[in-house]
Amino acid sequence: MAIDLDKALGTYANALTLRSERAGVLANNIANADTPGYKARDLNFHEVLKSRMGESSGSLELSQTRSGHSMSLLQPDAINGMQYRIAAQPSIDGNTVDAQVEKTEFSQNALQFQTAFTMLNSRINGIRTAIRGE
Repeated sequence: MAIDLDKALGTYANALTLRSERAGVLANNIANADTPGYKARDLNFHEVLKSRMGESSGSLELSQTRSGHSMSLLQPDAINGMQYRIAAQPSIDGNTVDAQVEKTEFSQNALQFQTAFTMLNSRINGIRTAIRGE
């Protein structure tokens, strides 16, 4: 009997990938906290996870009406779920990064990454036990 690993591992594998991507975005925000004009960005974790798992997120699908039209001309942020963070207090130089918010989000994301990793590890150990027949 074949095992479908995507179903067996659940959403945890996708969640780990997204948490890792989000950590990179948040780290980039923290690194650019003093860059004039930099706009803080974040990943809408739940919406991107839904789209990667094949669930409808209520967004409209694009259709190509002419062969000359291409997806590469679209703003990439509209495709991959990235959004600009609305600053509570934007600075005079146009930077919207609030270092305290970014560090808090980064810490929370790291905790959620660790939780997803633990759950994935638990699933893998369960599958391993089932295969061994223990």
